Amino acid sequence: MNPQPVLNIGVLGAASIAKLFIAAVKPSKRLKIAAVASRDIDKGRAFAKALDVPVVHASYDDLLADPAIDAVYNPLPNNLHAEWSIRAAQAGKHVLCEKPLCMSSREAIAMFEAAETHGVYLVEGYPYRCQPQTIKLAQLLQERAIGALQTVQASFGFLLKDITNIRYNPELGGGALMDAGSYPLSLVRMIAGERPTQVQALARWSETGVERTLVASLEHPSGLLAQIACSFATARNRRAIIVGDAGTLSTTYFNDTSAEMPARIEITRGVGWDAPREVIETGSMPGFLAEGEAFAALVYGGWDAWPGTTPQQSQDIMRTLEAIAESARSGRAVALD
Repeated sequence: MNPQPVLNIGVLGAASIAKLFIAAVKPSKRLKIAAVASRDIDKGRAFAKALDVPVVHASYDDLLADPAIDAVYNPLPNNLHAEWSIRAAQAGKHVLCEKPLCMSSREAIAMFEAAETHGVYLVEGYPYRCQPQTIKLAQLLQERAIGALQTVQASFGFLLKDITNIRYNPELGGGALMDAGSYPLSLVRMIAGERPTQVQALARWSETGVERTLVASLEHPSGLLAQIACSFATARNRRAIIVGDAGTLSTTYFNDTSAEMPARIEITRGVGWDAPREVIETGSMPGFLAEGEAFAALVYGGWDAWPGTTPQQSQDIMRTLEAIAESARSGRAVALD
């Protein structure tokens, strides 16, 4: 059996998140960071030297034209995700794009159409989806370990006081919903296995006009009811509670798991207060490493090798984000087409 080839990845930009991604995947034998592109060449050279990246391009276009690059990691600001992911696809490069995938459902459709047209893979990056913990959670749900699902509550929040932070910039797709909220929403989409039919949201707004805190209720065709909460004004929290008619699941869904951030799923099997409880612990690893290796497996092994969001899930997430934002602004429930 021939070994899987190494996937050569080019990174667009020299942002902090790109630095974290490059450092995390460095130990991998399945992928290699082969180049980085920066519009500020001096910044790019310093960035590449610090992270031992062999090639620096002075423009994103130059990186996309590099025949040594198989795939692109796109950690650019949200408003640039669609443009440069589409350009990468047109250049024949597979794309791992940071979440949220883009700024609108129209952009999402255009991105996946470009990927299909040019025969490349495009996926939205949620590192927690590639963690052994989430893979185990999906298995438990598939096995109906807690029966038919009835409710889900998922949250992600942290304290962000600096109003000049890019996450507060409305022109760059800022706001608690697009940043933190895409995580619990993506988890609910995975758990539900379907897009909601209706959403209703409440928000507290920042000085820049984007959401500082938001909660939303989601109704699904199966009857499942879900709630998500996201915030830039809370202590750190990232947890989900899933309730069925035969038990409950309580879990974190961290991007990175470790001894300090353990990968644990708490499950009760039964309907009474005396139902037996079990704690399931899974392997721990850096999230970007898990995601990067899963992305390489996708490129060389197809969709069955990818535990992350599918194109349909990503499009559903984007459409639901739009509906939640509309509901928060209008104060009314919004039905999804």
